[in-house]
Amino acid sequence: MQRAALFSGGNAQMAAGDLGELLVPYMPTIRVPKSGDRVYKTECAFSYDSPDSEGGLYVCMNTFLGFGREHIERHYRKTGQCVYLHLKRRVIEKVPGASGGALPKRRNAKLFLDLETNSDLNNDDFEYEDEAKLIIFPDHYEISLPNIEELPALVTIACDALLSAKSPYRKQDPDSWEEELQASKHAKTLVQLDNGVRIPPSGWKCSKCDLRENLWLNLTDGSVLCGKWFFDGSGGNGHAIEHYKETGYPLAVKLGTITPDGADVYSFDEEEPVLDPHIAKHLAHFGIDMLQMQVAENGLRDNDIKPRVSEWEVIQEAGVKLKPMYGPGYTGMKNLGNSCYLNAVMQAIFSIPEFQRAYVGNLPRIFDYSPLDPTQDFNTQMAKLGHGLLSGQYSKPPMKSELIEQVMKEEHKPQHNGISPQMFKAFISKDHPEFSSTRQQDAQEFFLHLINLVERNPVGSENPSDVFRFLVEERTQCCQSRKVRYTERVDYIMQLPVAMEAATNKDELIAYELKRREAEAARRPPPELVRAKIPFSACLQAFSEPSNVEDFWSSALQAKSAGVKTSRFASFPEYLVVQIKKFTFGLDWIPKKLDVSIDMPDFLDINHLRARGLQPGEEELPDIAPPIIIPDDPKALDIDESSVMQLAEMGFPLEACRKAVYYTGNLGAEVAFNWIIAHMEEPDFAEPLVIPAFGEVASSGAAGFGALGLDNQPPEEMVAIIISMGFQRDLAIQALKATNNNLERALEWIFSHPELEEETEPALDMMNMVNNANANILAETGSEGPRIKDGSGRYELFGFISHMGTSTMSGHYVCHLKKEGRWVIYNDLRVCASERPPKDLGYIYFYHRIPS
Repeated sequence: MQRAALFSGGNAQMAAGDLGELLVPYMPTIRVPKSGDRVYKTECAFSYDSPDSEGGLYVCMNTFLGFGREHIERHYRKTGQCVYLHLKRRVIEKVPGASGGALPKRRNAKLFLDLETNSDLNNDDFEYEDEAKLIIFPDHYEISLPNIEELPALVTIACDALLSAKSPYRKQDPDSWEEELQASKHAKTLVQLDNGVRIPPSGWKCSKCDLRENLWLNLTDGSVLCGKWFFDGSGGNGHAIEHYKETGYPLAVKLGTITPDGADVYSFDEEEPVLDPHIAKHLAHFGIDMLQMQVAENGLRDNDIKPRVSEWEVIQEAGVKLKPMYGPGYTGMKNLGNSCYLNAVMQAIFSIPEFQRAYVGNLPRIFDYSPLDPTQDFNTQMAKLGHGLLSGQYSKPPMKSELIEQVMKEEHKPQHNGISPQMFKAFISKDHPEFSSTRQQDAQEFFLHLINLVERNPVGSENPSDVFRFLVEERTQCCQSRKVRYTERVDYIMQLPVAMEAATNKDELIAYELKRREAEAARRPPPELVRAKIPFSACLQAFSEPSNVEDFWSSALQAKSAGVKTSRFASFPEYLVVQIKKFTFGLDWIPKKLDVSIDMPDFLDINHLRARGLQPGEEELPDIAPPIIIPDDPKALDIDESSVMQLAEMGFPLEACRKAVYYTGNLGAEVAFNWIIAHMEEPDFAEPLVIPAFGEVASSGAAGFGALGLDNQPPEEMVAIIISMGFQRDLAIQALKATNNNLERALEWIFSHPELEEETEPALDMMNMVNNANANILAETGSEGPRIKDGSGRYELFGFISHMGTSTMSGHYVCHLKKEGRWVIYNDLRVCASERPPKDLGYIYFYHRIPS
């Protein structure tokens, strides 16, 4: 059936008496939404059409999936479902009164759809009207709603339940504040002490521990105290809640979230976020005027992001009139609440031709072969997002003024500028403890998470993530014997250290730090920021220099020794992603950001970093595994904090790093990394380390050193060593159990049972994909090896992602891309021609290989 035939009879109306009879054949297919059913009544599964769109939205009365006018036929053809609820929101001009002004009207009773309103419309001149109809395919019969008297009861109940269903994106995470907040029972009667406390506009710190992040102002006595500590190292020392337990003062507001519209308030007594209807009065008691407060996405106020040299203003090109850009490739993305990291990465990804071809180029095939629930299919949602960004359908310039009057005479047709990646984010972050939350995340970690999903969901014969993949050759040398070992691993990102010692303005930095401390002590505004200027050549030199290997065990000496490691490119990728390692950990384990300026080049040549392999005269280290040291008392083992730090800087949760180092017997970060890869899918992966008492069974499925579990589970350090040699985890465990946990005999057992290794190949492939996602694995050992697009090491810059804020867990991300010969800034929904692209302040850079 042609699509035109489906919609040509749009006015087919049935007599009231025939409605019940007409619906009888379809009654078995009409369902009432139950608890747990996802109802998509605001967005098409294949596009960004909604009830606001010209064609409205069709919601299947059986699957509760939504479809735009262009995609409804596909679902009807694939499933045979005939009954749909058609939802349409119209924006119409109000009828003017006799005096020429608009008639005062009450809120339209037909406004029943849970949709955002267009803030650009003048509510005095326009109003919304929502319309719902039952549509029966293929003849496109229409039944206007409500029509309760003539419709079967089941249909009426199903329609009501669908229209009142909650958003499928409603968060279940207790840390999410998306749920509707309730007014605190303490707000109206809150007692505030007249103690003369006045809160300064900046320079806050915890009065008990001097922390300057995650600070809460108690609304009774004005105490400024830190919040609770989180497993990832963020948060504070819990002094705010300790203060409540001592005093009983119930309400606190988070400093840095105060705006003219409100603030984040928490009730210790009610143990949940709350509303404070009297927040303006309560803040004024301590000298805070809400109307003067502005907040940035990470909770920093305008007062904190000045003067003009602030990265917030420089990166977003504030103070410069930027020309908006419209059309294909210039579509903005709505910020869903700290989702700018996702927006920035996806804009960069879909500027790459290989991703455009893989998803948008294959869009018809992907959509036609999508599963019955396309909202849960990675390739479908990637194609949908790519089309939304590249089609220009959701990025149209404002209509000319002379056309507006003509259009408004009939009906206002709103411009669809920008897309909301809600469905994409909900799916791609599903079951991920961090990305599924509304907290800010690290764009680099999300990039690797995305690449992992691309690897696991092939589309066509060519995997678009191949353009990022390259091989790293690691040369490890024993300093005493001078013998070497060469290994290869797959990576997707070049991590470039910040060579702070090479700053060219050290005198200015020292003077600035002295002035800053003086201003802080005197509670004065800070001096104008001085940012460290680091030559790119110094960072590249730091990358190429040898680094010390902590706890290096030399197989030549059969003992621990000093060792150094050097990394080189065994292959160069088609697209080189460079991450500036701006984030590190302070002595208090709180993530810190290095605010530096690096003169990143437009053209980059790294051919001199090409790996050379074993050189004449070099002697290889013997291939002997280190001995397993099992202490008599597991608690006697100290955890090597330097190895923990190395792993934490890769982006893994702090407690997981501590467990990895502990369960691998302090054999170094490399062996601990293999433990992480083997356990990262376990539910208690990031739970705190619990060291078992002697003879007890350890948690996390790992026995203590030498202590066997109830199922005779081998020691994890032995399993990790075998896995690091390329064998699958189940095979390693089986071999150790068969040889009474003797490592040498276990290896011999594996080699004498090759048929078992073949049986476990599918599982090994899955392990390799997980390893690829973390970009630190050993190269695949198959005959073909990983797919590599090797070539020249000469590159040209075409994009970069910048971060503003003090850590990856706060702040804001912006993307700059070079398109059609000029730079464009993508700042969530705002897409403009860039006037001063801040290339020196980026966090992640994207380079494309220059053809030879």
